[in-house]
Amino acid sequence: MEVILKQDIQELGHKNDIITVKNGYGRNFLIPKGFATLATVPAKKMHAENLKQRAHKDAKIKNDALEIAKKLEKVTLSVGAKTSSTGKIFGSVNTIQIAEALKEKGYEIERKNISIPEDQVKEVGKYTATVKLHKEVKVEIVFEIVAE
Repeated sequence: MEVILKQDIQELGHKNDIITVKNGYGRNFLIPKGFATLATVPAKKMHAENLKQRAHKDAKIKNDALEIAKKLEKVTLSVGAKTSSTGKIFGSVNTIQIAEALKEKGYEIERKNISIPEDQVKEVGKYTATVKLHKEVKVEIVFEIVAE
């Protein structure tokens, strides 16, 4: 079954993508929750026309994301955490702390757009996080965990 996504769904697709899903998933979850619509022939024609009209606006948004990405590449963050004498962190550092550190530097980025490749950061040291600014623009940020 083909559906048109109404919003970004992680691991599935981005808003306005036409994707193929299993019938049960589409009819029982995506369509009733309002995440997608059925991709009929008239819906596809209307979707194509809407995409043409949005192309210019999307190009501007992508260029803005690229500018922010260039600035973010130079940023190094320092996140403080309570540690033991061996360097282990009590708890872990996650995307919330990274989003707060970026906010202090002047970048307003939602935590759901930040991902840490390591499952959880539990020791003092340098790590990298991936920030998704646009569906085509991702940037790697270096952050360092320091003892408080």
